[in-house]
Amino acid sequence: MILSYVSLLRLRKKYLMDTDFPVRALLPKKDTGAERFLARYPDYDGRGTLIGILDTGVDPGAPGMQITSDGKRKIVDLIDATGSGDVDTSRVVTADEEGFLRGLTGRRLKVPSDWENPSGQWRVGWKAGYDLFPGGLKARLKKERKKAAWTSGHALAVANASRDAEARKKNEPEKLSFIDALEKEEYEGRLDLLGKLDKDYVDPGPVYDCILFHDGHTWRAAIDTSESGDLATCTLLSSYRESGQFATFGQDEMLNYSINVYDDGNVLSIVTNSGSHGTHVACIAAGNFPDDDALNGIAPGAQIVSIKIGDSRLDSMETGTSLSRAVVAAIESKCDLINLSFGEGAHWISGFVLDLMTEVTNEHGIVFVSSAGNNGPALSTVGCPGGTQSSIIGVGALVTPEMMEAEYSLMEKLPSNQYTWSSRGPTLDGDMGIDISAPGGAIASVPNWTLRGSVLMNGTSMSSPNACGGIALILSGLKAVDIPYCPFSIRRSIENTAIDVNGLDRFTVGTGLLQVDKAYKYFLENSGAPEFHASIQVTVNQTQRGVYLRESHQLKHPSMHTVRVETKHPKTVGHDDKIKFHLRLNLTSQSGWLSSPNHLLLANGEREFTIKVDPRGLEPGVHFDEILGFNVSAPLLGPLFRVPVTIVVPQKLSLDSNFSQTDVIRLKPGEVDRLFIKVPKGATWAEITLTSTNSNAGSARFFLHAIQLRKQRDYRSHEYVKRFLLSNGTPTTHHFKLEGGLTLEVVVAQWWSSLGVSELKRCVTLHGIKPEPSEIHLHWSDCTKRVDVFSLLGQEDVQPSCSLNTHVEALRPLESEINVLGSRDVLPGERQMYRLLLTYRFSKAKKGSVTPTAPYLCNLLYESEYQSQMWMLYASNNSLIACGDAFADRYSTTIEKGDYVLRLEIRHDNRQQLQRLKEMAVLIKHKLPSLITLDVYSSLKKAMMPSGPKFGSTRLDLGASCPFFISTPPDDKLPKGLKLGNFLEGTVSLAKHSDVKKVDTYLLRYYVPEKSASSKSGKKGGSSTRKEAQGEVSDSETKVEGNGLEAKLETLDGSEDRNDHLEDIIAAANAVIETINVTELGAYFAMKKDVSDNSEETKSENESKKKSLINALTKKGLAMAEVEQPDMQGLNDVVGEILKWTDMKNSKVLPLAVKHAKLLGHPCRAIRLLQEDETAEKKASDEEICELFTQLKWDHCVANQKQRILRKYPPDYQPF
Repeated sequence: MILSYVSLLRLRKKYLMDTDFPVRALLPKKDTGAERFLARYPDYDGRGTLIGILDTGVDPGAPGMQITSDGKRKIVDLIDATGSGDVDTSRVVTADEEGFLRGLTGRRLKVPSDWENPSGQWRVGWKAGYDLFPGGLKARLKKERKKAAWTSGHALAVANASRDAEARKKNEPEKLSFIDALEKEEYEGRLDLLGKLDKDYVDPGPVYDCILFHDGHTWRAAIDTSESGDLATCTLLSSYRESGQFATFGQDEMLNYSINVYDDGNVLSIVTNSGSHGTHVACIAAGNFPDDDALNGIAPGAQIVSIKIGDSRLDSMETGTSLSRAVVAAIESKCDLINLSFGEGAHWISGFVLDLMTEVTNEHGIVFVSSAGNNGPALSTVGCPGGTQSSIIGVGALVTPEMMEAEYSLMEKLPSNQYTWSSRGPTLDGDMGIDISAPGGAIASVPNWTLRGSVLMNGTSMSSPNACGGIALILSGLKAVDIPYCPFSIRRSIENTAIDVNGLDRFTVGTGLLQVDKAYKYFLENSGAPEFHASIQVTVNQTQRGVYLRESHQLKHPSMHTVRVETKHPKTVGHDDKIKFHLRLNLTSQSGWLSSPNHLLLANGEREFTIKVDPRGLEPGVHFDEILGFNVSAPLLGPLFRVPVTIVVPQKLSLDSNFSQTDVIRLKPGEVDRLFIKVPKGATWAEITLTSTNSNAGSARFFLHAIQLRKQRDYRSHEYVKRFLLSNGTPTTHHFKLEGGLTLEVVVAQWWSSLGVSELKRCVTLHGIKPEPSEIHLHWSDCTKRVDVFSLLGQEDVQPSCSLNTHVEALRPLESEINVLGSRDVLPGERQMYRLLLTYRFSKAKKGSVTPTAPYLCNLLYESEYQSQMWMLYASNNSLIACGDAFADRYSTTIEKGDYVLRLEIRHDNRQQLQRLKEMAVLIKHKLPSLITLDVYSSLKKAMMPSGPKFGSTRLDLGASCPFFISTPPDDKLPKGLKLGNFLEGTVSLAKHSDVKKVDTYLLRYYVPEKSASSKSGKKGGSSTRKEAQGEVSDSETKVEGNGLEAKLETLDGSEDRNDHLEDIIAAANAVIETINVTELGAYFAMKKDVSDNSEETKSENESKKKSLINALTKKGLAMAEVEQPDMQGLNDVVGEILKWTDMKNSKVLPLAVKHAKLLGHPCRAIRLLQEDETAEKKASDEEICELFTQLKWDHCVANQKQRILRKYPPDYQPF
């Protein structure tokens, strides 16, 4: 419908309509100067630059990802660095006379006649679709597939089963025969079975055959996404870099994929994305919309290389392997920039991966940009590597008024502010952490599988590509006018031209908001200066990059710090220029508490000078200053280096105030209040209560963040985070654990988008109850353990409670091997990577949750001295159950009863480093099904009494103490599967307050005993067990010495030509049965109690006869069932006789029970019996169940079972 201009004016007036949508603020460019830059230099829009997007992968079919502004292909290459898309294609096959291949799924694959394969050799592999699909797509598909392939078919099967059961019931005789009873069980059981199948329904997803071959020119691959074997329906692909080809898995999935081939065809890599994050990031940096440039990314002319580092097996988590491969790929692709919108907390700032990233910048000249983290607003929460590495430009996240209006639809515009959650500096070694800030939100493209064109995302993940795109504009302009640059000169340009944002501090915004146009102008004006391209690296006290004084012992006296500045030149600078390099520097600072020399002469190389920091007299709070080094000959160039200095002065809470403080704070949207407290020795938890005192205000959203910092521990080690809504007069109370002697930062912030000014009453109180010892280790021989508890800060109510929740099993590797890795795993400088593969085995006694962990490498990723670690957990049938990496607590998985194989891969470029770990133990943490609560007593005497009174509660005054005694758990409470060397783990809590019990806890370990003699044997001498009572026997138990008839039966039944002697087996079984007086045997077991003198001997003798009888009857029945024309009446009699002596679910009888049910035409009963049979060959059993589903005409169950078999019984372990 086309409206006239007059009609439009009438509509605007009638509805007060604003038709000027702020579309350009959906992906903000104005505040960073990118819009101004492009208006002046429209051709410097990223053209000629290549950005490596290290993320979850980019969808080549997503809007804005097809071409650049000058018509080039937008995505140069699609690479999966994780290995999650790898397919083992080492198996080579040839086609049969009809042109068919046999795929690894078992399907026959028809090769199209027009596929050129001069060698005639075809490489085959397989891949499960759900191993490739992102989590969001899997969730959607499982719903859709269940509705399409299960729900309606299941409803029909239930209806038919109900009708059949009702019809049979109408014709049911009054007195049921043995067979009638079985038939009744069959029909009534169908409804039960259908109910169980529906409850246990699992969609295993598609399983694809993969075909790879060389056409004489290049490798080509096809994925049979139809799962039909008709390869003519497949899209034949070569690598994306050479062809730009990609395909989709189907119209339902809408997931695009491409391929790469490695190691001479032994590995096919199917490249998908593991989430929508990477496409969104790429669109921000470089999206191009020819039909609507308002939607463009920052640098629409830039090309990108998509390098997937988010592993699909780990819910898109990055790994050391993926990061290392990605860095190498970026170098080989000749990327100009890298954007990494990933990161983790790190305990220190060096390691295998971090050193490789530094090499990328320093040795290969790639500008590396990364997100600083979303873990604020407390100080020192920057993530690694973006916030911790000097070689990487770390970007904080800002929200502007235009973004508030266009992206968030706020009712009013607020001044520009940092997002509340944006991480803050400084780093633990004193560096700023945040280098610059950029807009941290955008509505941008996402992958097609989301079924959405674009979505709103926010985070430093978004500010980083905004800044990266802005830097691409600068590089595009410099390349166009042929002005050389290096990462150091780019960093200097953006840092020295960034602008302040509404008075936000340096910890928050770094040097300020990126200004693209000003940075480009600055570069043009100063690029001729010899010092402009040099990096002047700062080291303080040999190991730090700044000064960070936070703890009380650091603040008592002035301190002197040695600063070393070292010049690093780009590789293009010659020796003559290095000799001529001299800088006359003026050193400046702003605060009276920071002193330095006035001048420094710096030549090529390094110099040292000393600075003095005097924290005495500073008010409580955080204080910041920096030493800036200016060239006196060119002061307008700005600082050539910075020495940041941060001092945190905590408040002291005293005994007189009961270690408590109450005050009132006022907050505006986005405003942060920081309270620093000196935590005394002995404090173990804090309580903070916040109450809104606004009389007329409604509710507002707040953020509470508390942190203590320890050396070589990341900020997460002592952190409490809570977001909450608070209404007037309503208090909220929080408790969190403390470590005595460390400064505590308590941050209260009003959420950035929560409108209005708030007033809060804040009350902080410190508490301290401490046990001695602080870690409690119980040995089974202890019986009881004494623990003394002390009240160290004031009067406290004590009520100890102890519980165990985890069974920890330590495993040594059964196998270990070191291998050379493939072509993807060669680092710069031809450094070859190796892998150590360790194999462990364990059993699970019953269904439950397990968490594998390698303590030596745990919680180390970027900072680890090893490149990476990854474990894969397999069932005994080689099916992959779960994967995990460095962060063990993220990868718990629930497994069934059974045997399992754990394969752990560790990588390094030094074989000797791996050799050291060949005997490394891992821990398998089994979550207990229920807590084991240990009894606690107030005295040893009470603990020794049979039913002594338990410890209740007591009140301890300041400085007082009392003991309590923990008893070891009784054997009958211990879980199954315990071995000597295992231990149980749990916690001890001391406080009476229920909320405090959750946070102020201490480690408790119980080292388990070896099984006692009584628990190993049965009752009354251990001669009889439950299995014996049921007649269950092992093969060895049936071989009774001296009984020739039974020996003959066993020989016949176990012979290779058994099927030729079925009648002989029947006869031999009858001979055994005839030797047993069944009447006497029945009379014996009918007795309530045998009171004769030789009762034990009689019992043993009759149990043996019973076993022999059951064994003979079972073998007879099996032989009768397998003859060409079974005697059903005779077989029914045998089965009926067996049921007099044991249950048909007896593991020895089950095979006969299954055959009998099938011969009677009872598929439901046969299925249920097969499901019970733990001794059967599992794949054969599952295939048999599939045939029985077919008999029942439950087609939906047949289809599901076939897919489950494909997933459940893979041909081999999956590649790492």
